[in-house]
Amino acid sequence: MYADMLISALGQGIIYAPMALGIFIAFRILNTPDLTTDGSFVFGMAVCAMVTIAGHPIIGILAGIAAGMGAGLVTGFLQTTFKINPILSGILTMTGLYTVNYAVLGGQSNRYLQSMVINKSGVEAPVSSRTIYKMVSFSENGAVSELILSVIIVVILVVILAVFFKTRPGLALRATGDNEEMVRTSSINANLTRRMGIMLANGLVALSGAMLCQQQRYADLGNGNGMLVVGLASVIIGQAIFGKRGVTLSVISAVVGSVLYRIILQAAYQIDMPSYTVKLISALIVAISLTLPLVKEKIDAGKMRRSGEGRVNR
Repeated sequence: MYADMLISALGQGIIYAPMALGIFIAFRILNTPDLTTDGSFVFGMAVCAMVTIAGHPIIGILAGIAAGMGAGLVTGFLQTTFKINPILSGILTMTGLYTVNYAVLGGQSNRYLQSMVINKSGVEAPVSSRTIYKMVSFSENGAVSELILSVIIVVILVVILAVFFKTRPGLALRATGDNEEMVRTSSINANLTRRMGIMLANGLVALSGAMLCQQQRYADLGNGNGMLVVGLASVIIGQAIFGKRGVTLSVISAVVGSVLYRIILQAAYQIDMPSYTVKLISALIVAISLTLPLVKEKIDAGKMRRSGEGRVNR
C-alpha cells in the first residue's frame, strides 16, 4: 500500500515539475509575480485534450505548450507594451482565459479523452483516445510506466533549461530579472526579453497541464485552481533544501521541491480529515516552507556564534 502511495506521489510530483519550473522562471529568474499560471495551466490542458481526442497525442502536448506560450505573450504585452502592473496583467489574462478554456472544451466544464465511433453492431460507442502514456510502456504496472515516461520528459526538460540559461538569450533573461535598467543601457531589448521569459514560464506551466490531462485522461476547468500556490510551494521547498546556488542546481531544486511537496501532501492525506481541508493543508505547507530559510539561517548563525565563543575561550 505504501509503495503504491509513494509511486502515486512521485508521479504527481514529476507531472507538476514543469509548472514549478515555470513559476521558478517567473518569480526567481524574472523576479515578476505572474498570476497567469492558473489560466495557462488549464489552457494547455484544454488544447491538449482536444488535439488528443482528434487522434494526435504528441501534437497535443506540443499544442498545449504553444497555447501556454500564447497566454504568456498576452501577459507580456500587457506588462511591457501597455505598462500594466505585472500582478494585474496576470489577473486579466487569467480571467480572460476562463472563457477561452470553456470555449476550447466545446462549452463544457470538463472533457474526457474519448471519441464516439460506430462499432460492428452499428451502435455509437465511446472509445478511449490514445495518449503518450498509452503509446509507450516501460512496465506491466501502469503507474510505474507513467512515472518512468514522465521522469524522462522532465530530465530532458531540465537539461535543456540548464543549457539554455548559459546561452546568450538565457543570460540576457537572467540579467533582466537581476537589473533591468542595466540591461536597457547594454543595448538589450529588455521588453522583448521579458516577454520571452513570461512566454517560456507559461509554456512550461501549460506543459504540466497537458501531461496531467493525458495522464488522468480528462481535462477539467477546475484543475487550475490553486496551481500558483502549488508551484510556489515546490520552488520554496526546493530552495530551502538546496539554498541559493547556481542556476542549474536551482532548476533541479524546483523539480525536487515539486516531488517533495506531493509526498508531504500524500502523507497529510493519511490523516483522517475532510477533503475540503486540502487547500488549508497546501497553505500551511507553503507557510512552513517560507519559514525554513529563516530557521536555517538562525541555526547557522548560532553555530558560528558558538564556534567563535569556543575559539575565544581557548
